[in-house]
Amino acid sequence: MVRKVSQQKSPAEFFAENKTIAGFDTPAKSLYTSVRELVENSLDAAERVGVLPDVNVTLEEISLERFQKLYGVEATERIDKGLYKDVETEKERTARMKKQKQARDKAEREAKKKAAKTGESVEDILRRQEAGRKAAATKSRRVFYRLTCKDNGSGMPSDDIPNMLGRVLSSTKYNSVMQTRGKFGLGAKMVLIWSQMRVAQPMEVKSAVSGQGFVSFHRFNIDLHKNAPIVREHRKLQNPGNWRGTEISVVIEGNFGSYKQKLLKYLKLIAIITPYASFDFRFVAEEEKNSFYNTYTRRTDRMPEPPREAKHHPSDVDLELLKKKIAGSTNKKLSKFLSGDFSNITSTMANRMVTELKLDIAPRQMNDSQLLKLHNFMQQVRFADPDGKDLSPAGEYNLRLGVMKELNPDMVATHQGTAYALEGHAFIVEAAVSIGGKDPAIEANQLNVFRFANRIPLLFEQGNDVITRTANQLKWNKYKIGLEQGIGVFVSIVSTKIPFKGTSKEYIGENDKISAAIKRSLEQCAQQLRTKLAKKEEAKQQGEKKKNLELYIPDVSRAVHRVLSTLKDFDQTKKRCIRDSQEELLDGIKKRKVLVTHFTEALKKYVDKKYEEDGLQYQMQNKNKSRVEDIFLASLASEQKLMPPLTNGVCTIQFLK
Repeated sequence: MVRKVSQQKSPAEFFAENKTIAGFDTPAKSLYTSVRELVENSLDAAERVGVLPDVNVTLEEISLERFQKLYGVEATERIDKGLYKDVETEKERTARMKKQKQARDKAEREAKKKAAKTGESVEDILRRQEAGRKAAATKSRRVFYRLTCKDNGSGMPSDDIPNMLGRVLSSTKYNSVMQTRGKFGLGAKMVLIWSQMRVAQPMEVKSAVSGQGFVSFHRFNIDLHKNAPIVREHRKLQNPGNWRGTEISVVIEGNFGSYKQKLLKYLKLIAIITPYASFDFRFVAEEEKNSFYNTYTRRTDRMPEPPREAKHHPSDVDLELLKKKIAGSTNKKLSKFLSGDFSNITSTMANRMVTELKLDIAPRQMNDSQLLKLHNFMQQVRFADPDGKDLSPAGEYNLRLGVMKELNPDMVATHQGTAYALEGHAFIVEAAVSIGGKDPAIEANQLNVFRFANRIPLLFEQGNDVITRTANQLKWNKYKIGLEQGIGVFVSIVSTKIPFKGTSKEYIGENDKISAAIKRSLEQCAQQLRTKLAKKEEAKQQGEKKKNLELYIPDVSRAVHRVLSTLKDFDQTKKRCIRDSQEELLDGIKKRKVLVTHFTEALKKYVDKKYEEDGLQYQMQNKNKSRVEDIFLASLASEQKLMPPLTNGVCTIQFLK
């Protein structure tokens, strides 16, 4: 029997072999995940130092032929063509032609049915389907991309760059309880691993920190076996503009055609949840006609407060973590350790716990049985829930502004719920519901659900997510909201620990506490919209009444003028109760100075004044029931100076100098 030798794998090797954990499945999804990871790293870097994020992403398409020329790969002449999978045999060609004809016939039949329902032309439907087929056809063709992401964030210290991006499971996120966008701290490291596995090209990084007089340039790979960076080149470049930030450039294999819509949707959603950020996305295609440029402009300078590091909640502490915290403690008393290292344990409560345990010794002097006793006891004690003060939700203002900026709906309502706790971790749910608009992201006759976790969009496994399930269970008709109006539902959950299901952070599993919090926030939004819809309907009815009255004004004017015309020859000796003003009016009619048009104009002015007064009275009666909504008007330039603010009960205005 051959004896098997025990082997070990480094973290880099493990994730290289199990890259699906981090969302690197196919070339198409890996390209999407790469963009997402770099964009979110850029947002983190800018928010860390409190600057408004500017993120620029460039995706340059590189064909297989150009890739081989760029990197010195000689193309060999094909001799035995039967070896190549892209060479079609006669039998395969016949089968493909037959299958394509059947598919075309089926597509035409379905297009005619759809055109009859929607009114869209058959040609447009077939053209769109053909574009989809072409994108699908590129899946078998190898295409490469140079992905570059540049930001204005904190930058990275020169000496730390290789380890920060070239050593897996090396992160500042592992030993803290804090709301973060990432889950594993992999980010750009997995982008480099994917690149290395498919194209064997190093990552290029330019970075500068505040006060640094140069830009640090690194080219490096990862030694997967040693889990260590291999630096190929390191230089210090000039920095005449005192730029601060990071630029990462990497060549990867991908398929943009398959994930184009998914990627653009991600960028639109990240712009919604971070309206204080500016995003530029440029796609440079091999054929210039296919290139395009999208920009997502900043609409506010109001950033959420950054999340703060929280202490571990005692109900979520396992035995190993307890041992680790005790080993690093310098406290001489157990009570001081409990109240100082954990949240929701006051000094009074810590003393009660020590008295109950009968274990008043220095933490580092505890043996294994005493540690086990303490841990078991902590699982039995009733602790207050965390209050969520360390979390950083987007905020109602930013969420509303983001939805309005990117989707331009007819109306929108928002609500931010209070903090709740799940397994010792606080979470906050904030929601927005929009109605109408012409953006293609909002489809009529269905509920359009958009999900966010720690301020990042979730685009996969939508049907399994607790947000989608809860939104679909809500009785929208109860709030006079119909799906035919085009409903957008936006739900964002922030927490120190998002309860994702599965290995990749794609969706949040069913949970009663989270579902109840989502339902409460959506109900608040729906209630606001019901009030807004009622006001809109009232205004519509008033407008229709006014319109109907105005239709009768010409007939009424003629009739009144005709009646008064019969009185103009009335015997003055027999007049009764005719005032001077009325006599003056009759005299004007007699002398043809007062015409039908004068009555028409007077009646129109009266109707306008009457409905204006009624509208003001309605607003005054309902002013206490209405929510005052903030608006943001972007300044022309950040360096412009403002006059002193002028404030009244409605708004504050500052004029440009």
